[in-house]
Amino acid sequence: MKIVRTRTQKDDITYGAVEAEGIRLYRGTPFVAWEPTEVVVPFDDTSLLSPSIPTKVVAIGRNYGSHAAERQVEVPDEPLIFIKPSTSVIGHAAGVRIPPHSEQVEHEAELAVVIGKVTRNVAVEDAAQHILGYTIGQDITARDLQRRDGQWARAKGFDTFCPLGPAIETEFDPLEGQGLYCRVNGELRQEGLLSEMVFGPGELVAYISGVMTLLPGDVILTGTPDGVGPLAEGDLLETEIDGLGILRNPIVGP
Repeated sequence: MKIVRTRTQKDDITYGAVEAEGIRLYRGTPFVAWEPTEVVVPFDDTSLLSPSIPTKVVAIGRNYGSHAAERQVEVPDEPLIFIKPSTSVIGHAAGVRIPPHSEQVEHEAELAVVIGKVTRNVAVEDAAQHILGYTIGQDITARDLQRRDGQWARAKGFDTFCPLGPAIETEFDPLEGQGLYCRVNGELRQEGLLSEMVFGPGELVAYISGVMTLLPGDVILTGTPDGVGPLAEGDLLETEIDGLGILRNPIVGP
């Protein structure tokens, strides 16, 4: 099932599921209790929002050897975690704003794990039971601020710096070797395989849930391959993962 969160022409915001004819609207949320309605809205009559409203986005640094190499740093022995605020989250087609604070904003294409239920101290072998599904994400980063600050909160925490979408796919196995791609204005910038992650989704859920409780709707960004590069006002950022579709975001001014 492809789960979306959408705004209709009547300005109603609701969850739904993608069907051949359009989006079937649901009552409730996929994180607590929901049920389908009889209403199917044509695709052209809706706009997609972020498919989840996380209380927190837990991101992973240096989870691809190729990206660690291009940053000239070592691959960590255990997951390197940091937090992106919920206010950084936007959805498909929403604009990424270039803040005036930075002169070097870069893209980082990532697989995103969406948590389905309260998750604390979960074993690796049980992690899949706590995952609702997967979507596409971007860990937008102000690289100059990251270097200047010596820590990552400001560089990765600006509003609009975490695009997610377009949908949560509940029938997706990231261990099948799917490709991940990032294009800017049609130019391929990043290309990698999900199987190249140092720590897989199950390991990440287990590790993070041993540190902090993950709540329904929370998101884990699983790291990025090499090829990260600059973004500028007027660019079109496209992030694609085989089986999950394409997340498109224009780059806009402050």
